[in-house]
Amino acid sequence: MAMLNDSYQLSDLTLKNRIIMAPLTRLRAGDGNAPTPLNAQYYGQRASFGLIISEATPVMPEGHGYPQTPGIYTPKQIAAWKTVTQAVHNKNGRIFCQLWHCGRISHNAYQPNNQTPPAPSPVNPHIKVMHPNDWHEMDSNTPHAMTQDEIHTTIKAFKQAVENAKEAGFDGVEIHGANGYLINQFLIQGVNTRQDQYGGSIENRARFLFEVLDATVPLWPGRVGLRLSPPTDYKEIESNNLDDRAQLFSHVIKKLNDYQLAYLHLVEPRMYEDHDPNTYSLPLSSQDFRPLYNGTLISAGGHTKESAETLINSGQADLIAFGRDAIANPDLPERLAKSAPLNAYNRDTFYGGDATGYTDYPSLK
Repeated sequence: MAMLNDSYQLSDLTLKNRIIMAPLTRLRAGDGNAPTPLNAQYYGQRASFGLIISEATPVMPEGHGYPQTPGIYTPKQIAAWKTVTQAVHNKNGRIFCQLWHCGRISHNAYQPNNQTPPAPSPVNPHIKVMHPNDWHEMDSNTPHAMTQDEIHTTIKAFKQAVENAKEAGFDGVEIHGANGYLINQFLIQGVNTRQDQYGGSIENRARFLFEVLDATVPLWPGRVGLRLSPPTDYKEIESNNLDDRAQLFSHVIKKLNDYQLAYLHLVEPRMYEDHDPNTYSLPLSSQDFRPLYNGTLISAGGHTKESAETLINSGQADLIAFGRDAIANPDLPERLAKSAPLNAYNRDTFYGGDATGYTDYPSLK
């Protein structure tokens, strides 16, 4: 029987346990959207996780949509990320960089030359966006439909970001295809109304995702993961009916078997609905997609120790990602192994600020 604290062979990497730190946006980057020594301390504190997945990291200037998010496209950013990866490696940890593009979840204020944000189609998300300088709330813009040249430039940016992540000392990368951001926007009919080869049919809507994978996976075989969120309606992504979503993500996930991925990382529907935390059996959950995918599967979604053990022991998932508990418990693997009490997290300090609620959560020691 597999246990959470058992080691796991992820491609050619041996993970010390099956407990993953989920990608967690914290809005604490420094000047030039570069990581800071505080960020290095934060990640280094969590090196006991089997694998850390970094906060979402834009691959190009146009990819930003939130203040103080670290990029990975300038020499300054790459050099600063080296201090983060060194802090993790100094404690024998492993860390992947999550590669990100916000797409329509951005604003003119983030874009070069104050242009409208790039997206599959000009569909306004009708949300509030934070200004990059003083963080005041703004109404979202209607984005512009990306030209084919912009699509190809963005794919090249993902490709270059893989090379930059290697230079920065990461152990791999995760492509962010979830939670209503650019790749997810291409997948979903409600916000992809294109009439060209990137819109319409399931195959066409999935084209951008697979072109990103075609450009990145060969650069680092076995070290590129992918995060998807089949049930999400985050950021006003209009929900298709369950049948359409099941067909879309079944098509995508089956085709992923053709790629030498590190893993598939799925956000569970229980992130959006209440149900028995020990089952993870809602439609569009890992229960539906586990039979379709031959590789390593990570499950994320409000897990407890009990639900994590249930999914691992049933074979529904190989690795379990923890988010809020990873924020509040830098030594979460030790606490889970000992069934020790967990620190409570403070939502008020999740986004922005200083060390408070970031690096000051106590460890058992």
